[in-house]
Amino acid sequence: MEPLTLGLIGIFCMIVLLMVRVPIGFSMALVGFLGFSLLSTFPAGFSMLAMVTYKTAASYTLTVIPLFILMGQFANHSRMGFDLYQTAYRWLGFLPGGLAMASIGACACFAAISGSSMATAATMGMVALPEMKRFKYDDALATGCVAAGGTLGILIPPSTVMIIYGILTEQSIGTLFIAGIIPGLILSGLFMAAIYIVTKRNPALGPPGPRFSLKEKIYSLKDTWGVITLFLLIIGGLYAGWFTATEAAGMGAFGAFVITLIKRRLTRQNLTDALLETTLTTGMIFTILIGANIFGYFLTVSQMTDQLSTWVAGLGISRYAVMLLICLVYIILGCLMDGLAIMILTLPIVYPLVMGLGFDPIWFGVMMTLLLEMGLITPPVGLNVFVISGIARDVPMYTIFRGIWPFFVAMVLCMFLLIVFPQIALFLPATMAKW
Repeated sequence: MEPLTLGLIGIFCMIVLLMVRVPIGFSMALVGFLGFSLLSTFPAGFSMLAMVTYKTAASYTLTVIPLFILMGQFANHSRMGFDLYQTAYRWLGFLPGGLAMASIGACACFAAISGSSMATAATMGMVALPEMKRFKYDDALATGCVAAGGTLGILIPPSTVMIIYGILTEQSIGTLFIAGIIPGLILSGLFMAAIYIVTKRNPALGPPGPRFSLKEKIYSLKDTWGVITLFLLIIGGLYAGWFTATEAAGMGAFGAFVITLIKRRLTRQNLTDALLETTLTTGMIFTILIGANIFGYFLTVSQMTDQLSTWVAGLGISRYAVMLLICLVYIILGCLMDGLAIMILTLPIVYPLVMGLGFDPIWFGVMMTLLLEMGLITPPVGLNVFVISGIARDVPMYTIFRGIWPFFVAMVLCMFLLIVFPQIALFLPATMAKW
């Protein structure tokens, strides 16, 4: 059988396995092992299976994953999200739609110490939704803004998605983190602009909250010292070249632990929950990475990526047209699958194609993260929407999905800005090289 034909059959088989709910890590490992063995020999397949499993599990680089997850767990249990929302509430709450804007601002800040979109959405949802309900905010706007704001958790560093992208593509995780800062801030601003436009057209959707004095606003900043300290420690250390990504993750986890102790919010139960959740999440991610690496070996020997790149080059169309087509495919896939699964499945195929077209790998990492963000809020599989639905049980699911459309439009606008002005993502990484 031709290698390309077997590669296409392998992808079809993996899709079938996913449809019958076989975990993605095991699906990729099984298809990758069988495909590689059929194209070479079964002894070679078993040797590859053992080598990939050991190399992935023993990788020093991958220790960044459990450390950043642990940092996010400590940050969550120390109630930093609550402190952030109270501060943003005092500074922005008096504006039309101000409580929704405060939710976006708090999500952006919490994203800087979380790295997880669903954790950000869940934390802010429990804090912000009762307050917006008290001021009679429209259910769609209230739930939609928190679901969309939660997606900032994987764009503003540290980001679990960027870590995995960096590992799979052998790009600098620290550079990816720095590249996500300006796009994350721009997207936060676009979300707030969307809220302003919606509430300007219909003020009843987002009535203003109470107005606080300047003294109260400034005093509220004291509660954000933990977040500011962690952000400066991690991102500042990476930017200045003081830490590698792994060292920054270790400093972040230790710093979050110390801050939780200082705030007197660390209990035996919180510590146990944080360690258990970190272990479970790390095990899941490592299983997926092992499967992805095995599947990558299969795609390499099937020559699928080389043939795809040759075919696209022969079309004679603009590389930007190809990129827009890739973006459209990712948006459609986001409606059907989990974002992490999409990236793991498609990256071995799409990444060589994108590099062949001459796009910057760091820029594409930011672009892919943004595209995966869209999938977190688009029906029917938007995971952030399900998280918010579990918090706001009295709000119908279709109401939450209706509320995300202004924010989805903002994401599309941000996507076009990144395509037209790639320096939005590349400016800060370029200055890193000067240190």
